[in-house]
Amino acid sequence: MKRTKQVFSVENLPKIKEQILYWINQFNVCSFLDNHQYHSEHHSVECIAAAGEISSITGADTAKAIDVFYETNQDWLFGHFGYDYHANQLNDLQKKNPINFSDAFFFRPDHILSLNNHSLVIESYSLQPKAIFDEITAVKPTLEKSSPIKTTPSISKDIYLSTIESLLLHIQKGDCYEINFCQEFHSIDTTIDAVTLYAQLTALSPTPFACYYKENQSHLICASPERWLKKQGNKILSQPIKGTVKREPANTEKDELLKNELFHSSKDRSENVMVVDLVRNDFSRVCKPGTVQVDELYGIYSFPQVHQMISTISGQLLEGVGIEALVESGFPMGSMTGAPKKKVMELIQQYEPIQRGIFSGAVGYINPNKDFDFNVVIRSLLYNSENHYLSYLVGSGITIYSNPEQEYQECLLKAKAMETVLGN
Repeated sequence: MKRTKQVFSVENLPKIKEQILYWINQFNVCSFLDNHQYHSEHHSVECIAAAGEISSITGADTAKAIDVFYETNQDWLFGHFGYDYHANQLNDLQKKNPINFSDAFFFRPDHILSLNNHSLVIESYSLQPKAIFDEITAVKPTLEKSSPIKTTPSISKDIYLSTIESLLLHIQKGDCYEINFCQEFHSIDTTIDAVTLYAQLTALSPTPFACYYKENQSHLICASPERWLKKQGNKILSQPIKGTVKREPANTEKDELLKNELFHSSKDRSENVMVVDLVRNDFSRVCKPGTVQVDELYGIYSFPQVHQMISTISGQLLEGVGIEALVESGFPMGSMTGAPKKKVMELIQQYEPIQRGIFSGAVGYINPNKDFDFNVVIRSLLYNSENHYLSYLVGSGITIYSNPEQEYQECLLKAKAMETVLGN
């Protein structure tokens, strides 16, 4: 079985992306991954979308099942690993995540659409690419205006601050060096148009790892700037983010000053280098000796809302290393857990009031050559269209240098774009 493939010339990239997004949303399962024209040597496609489920892989052994799939198949898979995929041995069954994404889910798509420069490649098992192209170009997106949606924190500010104080005591006692603590804001009995919300969020905050992803009733509306893991040939690459400061785009001088302050911040450097060391350690378990290296340390990158400190780590894989070994060695990612990873995951389970679900997990694709690219699910709205629960989580890295009030303000800064599109 082989997909029919055809290439089409397109002129207006933002328009065709929006039309593709609305077209794939008719399917129960779909994925839309958008680079937003960020220029990077590490990006291989501007936008890739998948829709329609030929078959799927899910459950506790998803990573192993993916390796088995590629023993006999050369095809694409799109999907996600949720934070709880690798954390469920720690799970408190009293805690829930009402969005109800699977802990892990990958689908073999019927239709794949990839956009680079001004070429749109359409591949399909069940339909002729020209018929799909005609349907897509006939789409007239209607961005529905919605009333403001008020969110409520799952824990009060006072509880948040006292929790950070408790975590600082763990750090002082030597239980851990850094821990990523997240809090949730939610709204119940809410009806939204998820595609419209995605379009609004990414217009306000276009980022290189944005995605709209749907697994039946569960929707992810994601404006992530962070890559978890990319594989190309036998090379793997991770780009953890630790270090955030607001932008002042209307004041160039002040904006540059903030950027410079972030670069020299001892607190952010401390956070960043701990995660870099964690990734290096993860990579050393699956890479050839002597090949793991830090390509960039403390890089400062600017996005519409914030400046971020990003480091890049790479390595050459040992022969025979597959998805299962990579997930086992490096997931959940260090930027969303802390160090040492096992202990901080226990503390996260103890102190966070809700299961993270897909948040701080990874969404991406695997191509027929077993190369892949996955983001880190942050800066995201989560919605369940069946129980009408809407939420987002925001967090920060807690170290010995942390000030609880400043950590709370960092969470609000990260929430700003999401609250704006919700009308607040």
